[in-house]
Amino acid sequence: MAVDIDFERELGDMVIGVDEAGRGPLVGGVYAGAVSVPLDLAARLLEGEWREINDSKKLTERRRERLAEVIKATKGCTWAVASATPSEIDRLNILNATYLAMRRAAESVGSRLGGDRVTILVDGNPAKNLPYPSRNLIKGDAKSLMIAAASILAKTARDADCLRLEALYPGYGFAKNKGYPTKQHFEALARLGPCPEHRRSFGPVAQMELPL
Repeated sequence: MAVDIDFERELGDMVIGVDEAGRGPLVGGVYAGAVSVPLDLAARLLEGEWREINDSKKLTERRRERLAEVIKATKGCTWAVASATPSEIDRLNILNATYLAMRRAAESVGSRLGGDRVTILVDGNPAKNLPYPSRNLIKGDAKSLMIAAASILAKTARDADCLRLEALYPGYGFAKNKGYPTKQHFEALARLGPCPEHRRSFGPVAQMELPL
């Protein structure tokens, strides 16, 4: 099933598609992407430069990276990526931290659109504390062009952060496991203990003692 702009058309200009990445990992922040393009432009992009855009999970890493650059370079596209830190995740819980990242991304885009007549189209379940009226769309990253574009920006930003974490804290395999609870990650946690950017409120991390 290809993404389209049917849901965006229902809401009318101006729509901000919002999606998140990184709720499940044990380390690093949770990221949110926000994307908005005028509907007449979106229709042209769907047939042209953005025709390969889809749910980020359905794309290879190389294609995601390429499409992220295409999205960012598209004239007329307003976009943002925001995050909530591991300490914010521990303080607020992962769900509320995800809402915070979404809010930050949507506010960044909305402020540049002027803030009037803005509607957020958010992937998944309804999200709280968003800065503008919103509608949720289950599996929206596989249905809505703007949500799919936002999913690509969120995923590539989080993957880039995992490379940063790999350089800072070698031994956990963050470049490969992206912080998810793999066997390799658990073995590294048992051997090394949590690093400073592990989410202390997550059970598998909380159970590990810090290294001496």
